[in-house]
Amino acid sequence: MAVALKHPKPDPQPYKYEKEVYIKGIRYEKPPFTFKCLEWESEAQKILSANSWGYVHGSAGTGESAAKNRLAFQKWSIVASRMIDEGWPDLTTTVLGRKLPYPIAIAPVGVQKIFNDDGELATSSAAFAESVPYILSTASSKSIEDVAIANQDGVRWYQLYWPLKEDDEITLSLLKRAKANGYTALFVTLDAYMVGWRPEDMDNGYNPFLRADNVGVEIGFSDPVFQKRYKLKTGKNIEDDLGLAAAEWARTVVPGRARTWEDLKWLREQWEGPIVLKGILTPQDAKQAAAAGMDGVVVSNHGGREQDGGVASLEQLPKIVEALKGTGVDVLFDSGIRCGADIFKALALGAKMVLVGRPFVYGLSLGGKAGVEHILKALLGELDLTMHLSGVASTRQEHLNSACLVRE
Repeated sequence: MAVALKHPKPDPQPYKYEKEVYIKGIRYEKPPFTFKCLEWESEAQKILSANSWGYVHGSAGTGESAAKNRLAFQKWSIVASRMIDEGWPDLTTTVLGRKLPYPIAIAPVGVQKIFNDDGELATSSAAFAESVPYILSTASSKSIEDVAIANQDGVRWYQLYWPLKEDDEITLSLLKRAKANGYTALFVTLDAYMVGWRPEDMDNGYNPFLRADNVGVEIGFSDPVFQKRYKLKTGKNIEDDLGLAAAEWARTVVPGRARTWEDLKWLREQWEGPIVLKGILTPQDAKQAAAAGMDGVVVSNHGGREQDGGVASLEQLPKIVEALKGTGVDVLFDSGIRCGADIFKALALGAKMVLVGRPFVYGLSLGGKAGVEHILKALLGELDLTMHLSGVASTRQEHLNSACLVRE
């Protein structure tokens, strides 16, 4: 169980990160990481191996879905209001019944050890330091328990790659471990029950979940139920043949078949906290999530990594927000976020929170914990300043909404 420590006090004005840089500049001190958000990717490419770079940068097929995610933001422009003096914006938001200082969270990204040796421990520690929720992927290269320790008393949620019914015993073990270690919400990924068609990974012949190591399978290798079932099935211990064990765990959590809406009743019975469905793209599916008693949805196409030729997540966001009006279901968003203005636009179109994916991975690659902290500070600082310069007083819908944007 993680030891509870005092949480750092969140800065209500994260734009002050900019001021700190300029003050240091008077002494001829330059920041160790660039603030040019579109260069985080290229800077990371310079230091990552071909396998690691291909994994984080690669998208499905031609990359059309990923490209559409970015282009969708350019269709919306911020319209600033003037002569408004309400002080600095209030960035707080209430998500899944909890008031949080900022409307962003770390998206669930697996195998982080391939970007930095400290992997998820560095990222979850940075999330704690910056008062940002951390979502742990089932594909983590660190255990549920070790990440909880690194995250101290931060807000952390667990993302489930959902095994099939015959492996419900393993699902229950994962949920039990998550609950025991302070993960308060469950995010269920719906759009990745098998690995997408990713040319960059295939060109490298690289699937981190099939290697004879524990990089993408540590949560399984550290699970007592999986250990027991694996021994019964193969007659071997995991350490006897890591490659065989990795393949078995990958088959368990990425089984190639989807669960059904009816299965959510069972999951609701097993998990007493909030449940969020990640990968929702249609109003109809959003309504079914509400009918099934879910607490939230993430409008997401998995960053364009699973299916080519798909719709941009941002295009579907307003439709899903409208479909869920009056249901009490929280709408979160990911896919294509690169800067503070992107966050502003997603919030204006109805999201209560935005999940940050690739940018934090680039920060992790460039500087471990310090690199992730820089990315989070930069995104929040730009969001803070963008809201202030736009005359927007808070992230609440009465202030930040579609009236702040025009579609061009």
